[in-house]
Amino acid sequence: MREPQQANLVLIHGGEIYDLLKDRTFRADIVVENGRIAQIGRIEPASFKGDIVDASGCVVSPGLLDIHVHLREPGREDKETVATGCSAAMSGGFTAVCAMPNTNPPADKRAVVEFIKERARSQLTAVYPIATITAERKGELISEMADLVDAGAVAFSDDGDSVKNTAVLRRALEYSSMFNVPIIEHCEDPYLDAGGVMNEGFVSTELGLPGMPSIAEEIIIQRDLSVLRYVGGRLHIAHISTARSVELVRQAKQEGLAVTCEVTPHHLALTEEEMRRFDANFKMNPPLRTAEDVEALHEGLRDGTIDAIASDHAPHAVQEKEEVELALAPFGVIGLETTLGVIMKSVVERGTLPLTEALRRLTIGPARVVNLQDTLRIEEGAVANLTIFDPEASWQIDPTTFRSKARNTPFKGWEVKGQVKAVFNRGLWYRRDQ
Repeated sequence: MREPQQANLVLIHGGEIYDLLKDRTFRADIVVENGRIAQIGRIEPASFKGDIVDASGCVVSPGLLDIHVHLREPGREDKETVATGCSAAMSGGFTAVCAMPNTNPPADKRAVVEFIKERARSQLTAVYPIATITAERKGELISEMADLVDAGAVAFSDDGDSVKNTAVLRRALEYSSMFNVPIIEHCEDPYLDAGGVMNEGFVSTELGLPGMPSIAEEIIIQRDLSVLRYVGGRLHIAHISTARSVELVRQAKQEGLAVTCEVTPHHLALTEEEMRRFDANFKMNPPLRTAEDVEALHEGLRDGTIDAIASDHAPHAVQEKEEVELALAPFGVIGLETTLGVIMKSVVERGTLPLTEALRRLTIGPARVVNLQDTLRIEEGAVANLTIFDPEASWQIDPTTFRSKARNTPFKGWEVKGQVKAVFNRGLWYRRDQ
């Protein structure tokens, strides 16, 4: 298994460059020298003295960015660490991830944010910590936001919980707006979802499984949008999953509110029907919804309501998912190593978005949410932050080959396209074994 190496002198030859910030695609070669783009143009490989990446037939994109990832460190290093999560991200084509704060201890103090950044310092994949909205994620007092932003936090979230106290949410939106960083909400009414394991509806009734109604998500989105409308600030809705939720965000955007949202690959590719397997690798929060909800999510991508695609990479130990009954298994699936392939199959090949627009939802869209657009420049002198993949190369999703510590994927055995060939970032580069 290859590991990253210094990008001292590398030629990326024959690729199609997707310069998404400038809204153009063109065929050219790129020379990366000491981690920066030294030249873009036509370079003859025969006379080149460094390493060569044959990018013929490949897309050269700005590095993919996942704004919703659980790295589990500190606290649950048996599930994942910053190092293994970054390795998984790199393998999947992601050069940057935003780490959610529901660790143990949570990222509600400068020391935890700095710890996560230090753990990631030597990795090719950059880690941008998200700090908690409230102290200890208890929903009672807002966290030390100024200090956390100064330490490197790019957003605030109590992910896993919505902010229960509306007055606290108001203060969080007001205070975070001083730093132009978003509040990221996990929109779920815990009282409505209590005890549920899947979407509430005909299938849950037929299977005899306790349900999680769509209104548990929609009620909190409605509340949060009302507060946003009143006080301003920036609000981002995590892992949106229902048709009504999409419509609420669509209407809020038309009204001019500063709201964005993301969708996961599993909510785009799968429905509640998968729960007929009684397999905990299909148990997630929010749950898989109906086919009608899935179509609404695709429409939200098409019309621009949904800004970003994020994996919600949630690693769990094998025994937690496979050795307990469904009701006791934790929510969540992994996705860093499968997102690109699943999106190619379920969004691009399906015809929801052309490749260029799908890549925007994996790069510029999420970058704008967390103010990282400047990291995506493809121009001479810029840091080489690039993902190179073959959009036509087929591969099978095999969890036994994952770099992540976890194996809890709902996509085991899927045949997909979009094989990552190489990634560049932070002065390093990684080439997949041939």
